[in-house]
Amino acid sequence: MKFLPRPATALALALVAVAPATNATAAAQPREESDRPYFYEPPAQLPAHNGDVIRSERSAFYLDALKVVPVKADVRRVMYRTTDHAGKPIAVTGTVLTPQTPHAGPRPLVAFAPGTQGLADKCAPSRQLPEGTEYEGLPVKNLLDQGFGVVVTDYEGLGTPGTHTYMTRAAQGHAVLDSLRAAQRLPGTGLPAEGPVAVYGYSQGGGASAAAAELAPTYAPELDLKGAVVGAPPADLDAVAANLDGSAYGAFFTYSLSGLGAAYDIDVDSYLNWHGKQVTADLRDNQCTTQALAKYPFLNSRFLTADGRPLTERLKRAPWKEVVADQRLGKRGPAVPVLLSHSRNDDVIPFRVGEQLGKDWCALGTKVKFSPNRVLGHILATAATSNEAAPWLKDRFAGRAAPSTC
Repeated sequence: MKFLPRPATALALALVAVAPATNATAAAQPREESDRPYFYEPPAQLPAHNGDVIRSERSAFYLDALKVVPVKADVRRVMYRTTDHAGKPIAVTGTVLTPQTPHAGPRPLVAFAPGTQGLADKCAPSRQLPEGTEYEGLPVKNLLDQGFGVVVTDYEGLGTPGTHTYMTRAAQGHAVLDSLRAAQRLPGTGLPAEGPVAVYGYSQGGGASAAAAELAPTYAPELDLKGAVVGAPPADLDAVAANLDGSAYGAFFTYSLSGLGAAYDIDVDSYLNWHGKQVTADLRDNQCTTQALAKYPFLNSRFLTADGRPLTERLKRAPWKEVVADQRLGKRGPAVPVLLSHSRNDDVIPFRVGEQLGKDWCALGTKVKFSPNRVLGHILATAATSNEAAPWLKDRFAGRAAPSTC
């Protein structure tokens, strides 16, 4: 049977030509025992508080791999302290961007939670932004164009040692909230230490933004959080996994197993055959998102397992059942208004998943504007979220009443 790529998949495959896998710039010399640049190696002793800056350095932001379209902003790569899903202190990296244009009053700050980048260290946004290969560069620029400061986390294990804990709700939410703290504490940016902030994300980033909004009242109550933009959130991993396995985006399902396995200390290789181990290692160590979609389209987990059964069946049994349940969004209500955007034609995260999250939050008393659209495909719909987010965030920072569809 011949498979034809969906429109969104075709776009992703086209992006391969302009978004090659790259290494970080050689701003810092690598250590002899590792090919990881020194900047990404955490110190033996972490600072005392979450959000404390460990180190920073100048960086850059280009919209293209040829580096002919720079974005005018003060750009700094940063390492800061956060905590993993179990509360253990860890170091993660990110990028703090400040527009060069003046801003009347305290400059708002938006934590941009990235969508799926991949698991390999070279896929970290802080390494791709200066190379012009970050596929979410335009949404980041759109926020800068509004006069907002922006901080982009790399999440746990993306750039820094260890496997990126992809789809781990608490770790991602912590990294987003602590990126705001780090940006506010970084000297010389002009960002106010106690200024207004918001969180924004699409896809994986939508899940991270949602997690941050849910966790903020207890994890970071001092932040002056004004709102959360949540696009196409993977709020129910059971439903998302069933949709992904064997699809054009099957690599994302394998990312999830590796990420959650790393977070919860589960040996994923024990379920895999030789081919499965090779594919999983390649996705973990070498392939960023666009390369993974091109190399492993329609990846079906039943061809990767030792017993020939799809890994989606494993999600219904221990230990995976409890792990997946722990990632469920909608059990806690954000204390700030939320713009929840999702395409009815999403081919990665089912529309009903985002719709149900909105209902769950409304039932918990959160003021939600649920904004469905009909953009064709998951990838293209990111633009709909970005375009609606800018005026919505401006209104939240201006103190205007938030609309609600609850």
